[in-house]
Amino acid sequence: MPGSRIAAVGHYQPARVLTNDDLAGMVDTSDAWIRSRVGIRTRHIAGPEEPVDELAAHAAAKALAAAGRAPASVDLVVVATSTAIDRSPNMAARVAARLGLPSPAALDVNVVCAGFTHALATADHAVRAGAATRALVIGADKMSDITDWTDRTTCVLVGDGAGAAVVEACGEDEEPGISPVLWGSVPEMGHAVRIEGQPARFAQEGQSVYRWATTQLPPLARATCERAGLTPADLAAVVLHQANLRIVEPLAERIGAVNAVVARDVVDSGNTSAASVPLALSKLVERGEIVTGDPVLLFGFGGNLSYAGQVVRCP
Repeated sequence: MPGSRIAAVGHYQPARVLTNDDLAGMVDTSDAWIRSRVGIRTRHIAGPEEPVDELAAHAAAKALAAAGRAPASVDLVVVATSTAIDRSPNMAARVAARLGLPSPAALDVNVVCAGFTHALATADHAVRAGAATRALVIGADKMSDITDWTDRTTCVLVGDGAGAAVVEACGEDEEPGISPVLWGSVPEMGHAVRIEGQPARFAQEGQSVYRWATTQLPPLARATCERAGLTPADLAAVVLHQANLRIVEPLAERIGAVNAVVARDVVDSGNTSAASVPLALSKLVERGEIVTGDPVLLFGFGGNLSYAGQVVRCP
């Protein structure tokens, strides 16, 4: 079967912006402390009237418009999220209803911060197997719903948002635009990033995540490039999960992507979990920092210490 490609991307963030100075009025912190620890300046926060599926639907509608595709042509919706409140209808079904899709397969993927790259691989596999022809792949999270706003170690990190991609089958003579995925996890370190309890709250062991990410991920990212038949030096851009600028910048350097634009959306958006990779990718495309056909490494990592990466061609 033919491979798949990303036809277009889109993103959406709530209007409300929460600055570091705003946070300093809520907890014992400061703009200087936050910037020095995680590199974040601002983040977007959704209101109580903005559920996750609304964020996701806005991003998806933008991606469909950019691709020039009708909603009715989508036969698969995959939403990566870890902040859904209800179990059913799932987030993908809610998004499909908002967009007026007639009868798509609709499934959610919960791999927390690695969710979008897992969802993208799932859609790619479905297209390659002939089970779908056009998919909406969305990463959307409302981290503000699961954050303890009195805990300065976590509340300074998070933001809300969504990013989406239209994924469709390549032509018979067209090279695949999504490379084979490299994915896995470290189950024994599942305690390092958690969303647990009633009400659910986000917690993490920051130093454990930092050490693991900066030491273990570079060879995995290089292996992802090998699966695409490329070297890191061939990459036009690197879009890593936007967890922390102190993780993103050293990782990009250690991967060896010497010619690549490095996404640093965490500075303006914070950690948006499953939304972070497609948000950052969409902004690079929107600003013209990458152009059609450019090879871009996407690599998500986080909850469960799960990871997934692939090289995609810029739409």
